[in-house]
Amino acid sequence: MDKPQVKMVLRTIESPTEHRVVIVGGGFAGLFAAQSLRKAPVRITLIDARNFHLFQPLLYQVATGALSPANIASPLRAILAKQKNAQVLMGEVTDIDVENQRVFMGPNPIEYDTLIVATGASHAYFGHSEWGSLAPGLKTIEDATDIRRRILTAFEMAECSSDPDEIHELLTFVIVGAGPTGVELAGALREIAYHTLQAEFRKINPSEATVMLLSKSQRILPMYSEDLSASAENALKKLKVVVRTGVEVTDIRPGSVTFLCGKKRETVETRTVLWAAGVKASPLGKLLADRTGASLDSQGRVKVEADNSLPNHPNIFVAGDLANYCHGTEQPLPGLAAVAMQQGQYIAKLIASRVNGHEPPGPFKYHDWGTMATIGRGAAIADFKGWHLTGLLAWLTWLFIHLMKIVQFENRLLIFMQWAWNYLTWDRTACLITNVKPQKPPEP
Repeated sequence: MDKPQVKMVLRTIESPTEHRVVIVGGGFAGLFAAQSLRKAPVRITLIDARNFHLFQPLLYQVATGALSPANIASPLRAILAKQKNAQVLMGEVTDIDVENQRVFMGPNPIEYDTLIVATGASHAYFGHSEWGSLAPGLKTIEDATDIRRRILTAFEMAECSSDPDEIHELLTFVIVGAGPTGVELAGALREIAYHTLQAEFRKINPSEATVMLLSKSQRILPMYSEDLSASAENALKKLKVVVRTGVEVTDIRPGSVTFLCGKKRETVETRTVLWAAGVKASPLGKLLADRTGASLDSQGRVKVEADNSLPNHPNIFVAGDLANYCHGTEQPLPGLAAVAMQQGQYIAKLIASRVNGHEPPGPFKYHDWGTMATIGRGAAIADFKGWHLTGLLAWLTWLFIHLMKIVQFENRLLIFMQWAWNYLTWDRTACLITNVKPQKPPEP
């Protein structure tokens, strides 16, 4: 009895009569597009190099031990398990055959009628790729656990050292880039040093650690208004974060970072440099440009039409951080989760209208409900269509909105409980040093 049922299911999945939608990327844009097509007469194939959806806005909390990786990641198969018209494949797209409407995972072709590419972005080092191993960025779970390892290991090594100069280097942390990620990292790192670890060491005083935030712009969080930037900077200074604006990093080496402040060159001795200064689009953007003739911007993002499709290719869409969307806006839409979510939902609505023979929606319009950044416990800034919030109210709003955006209810519950515990105790239970190669015991 089982075998005929299996064959019937396979025939249903592979039925050539359904409109085939291939989505590359299981981030916010790709996942929201897939979920929004759950009632459409289409067959969806979602491809991602990872088997999980990652809530990137909270990666810095994994990097600083407040949350565990499983709190902010959800298996794609589990999310889409009840969506019968969706199939998940784990792998990387290596090529796209636009003429024959196929994508390739290695030698294996997957045919599509509509293609959505939403593979996001990674960190950029502005021509200094050699800095990557010395100053990790924060885009993946592996990045977060690597940064957590580096931070906590620095304190451990300082406890074992008897050299004051070495201890000073180990307890100096430099963050390059003062956007939301850099600001959030700086605030969380100072809280770790001042509260979480202060009573756990006997030789060193973690609260004496130096956290330095470097900004090329003349103010931190330049995408916000001047009053909110000033409020964020004041909150960081209360945490004793050293804020340096108008500086440009010129060199990063093992044990030091060098930057220009005007014409003055300065070098800071440090063992831990964290990168939050820039992003570049996924390499799939260049592949798309090569195959379709689409244009790329300086960050490698694909310039899209008003409906997020590619010029002369109405059945190929690009969304999220990979897309440069600048229709009706002075600047391209920012790389925010809200933008990606809305683009994914819009593209799904457009596909459903085409398949059902309905009137297609007008051009995509981003509804900006506001932006937020957190600095530390009880400190945040928020801009809701001109309404500026700071302090505790902004922080509580940040907590609630981010909690509601978590995909799985189980993760929402776990994060809420973890945040409540952290707030009451200052305890970061995920301060674990992992991915360390075992060392041989010393010779007797």
